[in-house]
Amino acid sequence: MSTLLHIAASPRGERSESLAIAHTFLDVLATEQPDVTVDTWDLWDGTLPAFGADAAAGKYAIFAGAAHTPEEASAWAAVRAAFDRFAAADAYLFSVPMWNHGIPYVLKQLIDVISQPGLVYGFDPDAGYTGLVTGKKAVVIYTSGVYGEGRDPAFGVDFQQPYLDSWLRWAGIDDVETITFRPNLAVADPEPGRQAAHAAARDAAKRA
Repeated sequence: MSTLLHIAASPRGERSESLAIAHTFLDVLATEQPDVTVDTWDLWDGTLPAFGADAAAGKYAIFAGAAHTPEEASAWAAVRAAFDRFAAADAYLFSVPMWNHGIPYVLKQLIDVISQPGLVYGFDPDAGYTGLVTGKKAVVIYTSGVYGEGRDPAFGVDFQQPYLDSWLRWAGIDDVETITFRPNLAVADPEPGRQAAHAAARDAAKRA
């Protein structure tokens, strides 16, 4: 591994549990593999393009084998730049808080921007989809304030991990390791879970 892309989906900065666990991972990685270049993509920094009418039209033009209009070409160039940044990494670290039982909308936006034919996936009418982002590893940190595995549905349901794990594998990334700190608010003492998550991050970084 020479390049790691950290995709940071929390806007909470130093107050973020997912980012704190990610920083533990990165600190150990810097010690274990000092030559690795880390690119941190803060999805809240304004660099993520929208996927609007021109980009959608550009996508379907590709399906139809048609030429792009100038507006579609400009929108598609932004899509391609986002994908190129994603695809340039050898491995990924995702820090993902749970929002309303799922993932933050900016992470869904990234997925919708880069999940394009010929980039993230190929498609055959008979065989279906084929992931094109292959030979890479991902470590995903999942946090939530209230939801926890085995808790009553009154405390929430999990559309966070099943969705992102499935998308990664659909894209061709089969080597996925997960670290969880769920829940981290609606419990009497969150510290044991916090310590376990940071320990898991240190161990994952040593295996990276």
